Amino acid sequence: MISPGRVAFTIFGVDIMWYGLLIGMGFLLALIISYYRAPKFGIKSDHILDYLIVIIPCAIIGARAYYVIFSWDSYAGNWAKIFDIRSGGLAIHGGLILGIIGAFVLSRFLKDNILDVADLLMPTVALGQAIGRWGNFFNEEAHGYEIDGGFAVIINGHSYVPTFFYESIWCLLLFIFLIWYSKKRKFKGQIALLYGMLYSVERFVVEGFRTDSLMIGSLRQAQVISIGILLACLVLYIILYMNYRRKK
Repeated sequence: MISPGRVAFTIFGVDIMWYGLLIGMGFLLALIISYYRAPKFGIKSDHILDYLIVIIPCAIIGARAYYVIFSWDSYAGNWAKIFDIRSGGLAIHGGLILGIIGAFVLSRFLKDNILDVADLLMPTVALGQAIGRWGNFFNEEAHGYEIDGGFAVIINGHSYVPTFFYESIWCLLLFIFLIWYSKKRKFKGQIALLYGMLYSVERFVVEGFRTDSLMIGSLRQAQVISIGILLACLVLYIILYMNYRRKK
């Protein structure tokens, strides 16, 4: 696979990047899918636009801030570069953290159960990731180590493990699974916690192949965070499941 370039098209002299276009597409699909599924979770469809209006800026700010913090050496002394997200540099964990905080605050105001909101939205988050990861392909970033031929992404004549592709496929399958399993939901929060655990397993594995990982000391930041999220989600899953069993 060879990237055709970062620019999707140009309008009135302004380059529209594939990265932003794909992220926007992911948010749009999340809005449409969640709008029609909302009543099944006891949430008014009209509330979905309110959540997206809050979550989108929170997710982008969180993802960028997280990336910049853990890559500070690349941004120190160049404040303008911090705000240049058109060229990439968004960390999904940061986006998830601030996006969830934004959704929680709004759910209190709208009087929605945050666990229902999370169960509704998290499958579409996986879909957004499946789409958005292709932005890394067009930007020629977030790939793995160099390999000798085979299935790979080609950059400057060299072959690299297409880690973005593997994560995209996993997230697409995760989206399909969570949508299907939502019909079998036993307790509030189950779908969101399944997302947290299953995505964390994939991210931990795939991150091990990358050569541009953000670091916490000598450890890969995404792997450390993934382990923490996996364990937290597992504990909460067990607690909520046991509570569900007691009420049966």
